[in-house]
Amino acid sequence: MAKPTKKSMLNEVIKHVDIKKINSTPIIDAMRDMSFASRETARATDIFQRMVADKACSNILTLAGSTSAGGCMQVYVDMVECNMIDAVVSTGASIIDMDFFEALGYKHYKGSQFVDDSQLRSLYIDRIYDTYIDEVQLQDCDSAIKKIADSLEPRPYSSREFIWEIGKWLTKNAKKKNSLIQTCYQKNVPIFVPAFSDCSAGFGLVMHQVEKMKKGQPYVTIDSVADFRELTDIKIKAKTTGLLMVGGGVPKNFAQDTVVCAECLGHDVPMHKYAIQITVADVRDGACSSSTLKEASSWGKVDTVYEQMVYAEATTVIPLLGSYAYHKGSWKNRKPREFAKLFASKKSVGKPAPKAVVKKK
Repeated sequence: MAKPTKKSMLNEVIKHVDIKKINSTPIIDAMRDMSFASRETARATDIFQRMVADKACSNILTLAGSTSAGGCMQVYVDMVECNMIDAVVSTGASIIDMDFFEALGYKHYKGSQFVDDSQLRSLYIDRIYDTYIDEVQLQDCDSAIKKIADSLEPRPYSSREFIWEIGKWLTKNAKKKNSLIQTCYQKNVPIFVPAFSDCSAGFGLVMHQVEKMKKGQPYVTIDSVADFRELTDIKIKAKTTGLLMVGGGVPKNFAQDTVVCAECLGHDVPMHKYAIQITVADVRDGACSSSTLKEASSWGKVDTVYEQMVYAEATTVIPLLGSYAYHKGSWKNRKPREFAKLFASKKSVGKPAPKAVVKKK
């Protein structure tokens, strides 16, 4: 039997679901009278609908996991485009390895979890469960990040600020024009990636710094504290907020903690009024990714009147929830917050990175 080739394995493209073409209203209405994850999904959808319809509420989307590669990226783009989402907090993989990657014209492919991974490695194919990525193309993504960093003033940037520069770069260079990064840039919706180096952005920035250090030149750095300060500024400005959390991880806690941070700064802000988390994590080990929203209330982060945990794999829930909100149409009466304008005239606080000391032989 002939060994599979790279071309034969990367031949079925993952297609992103279009919530504008699929109306989930009837199935959500039916699930409301069912049990288990169905009823949880319906209640979470009802809460998200309240978030969108509440004109005083600003909505934050948090992303962890690989739903962006798995076919949900267009859902998130449509939510931003339709003014349902006012800020995004994400892992680096969702924003850089998946969204920016596709903006460069590359694709994710259908694969199988029942495969010889050493064979994939020999073909330079990376696997996300049953999804494949071309590693050579992913390295092009790394290089593009380096190119952007090389073009910037060498100083500290929040991840929000650096991703804003990526959005600006994409307006002239994108092969795919409706990426989440570019859409957020055009809609003034800030994107935060608190662990920015934990993805292809990290490889690109390391290459940027090493090259600059060899030349004895200053370089770009990422200020994660500025991220926290800026998202807290949004919470203070917004007051009433809702969270749509896909998965858990750093983005979940980062967004929730803005209430506590605002309090530490002397501001009296309410807990997040609405909160939804879609996760498969087990609550019994005490990990933050699986901690319930009721538990978060004990920390002063989330109110418990409108909260819902949905224990399901997120690609099965997000298209239904997003489609329902889109077809209900409350977003048509919602004004965009454009929180990115809060930072339009500000630069991350901090001194430019020092020149590297190059020892002479």
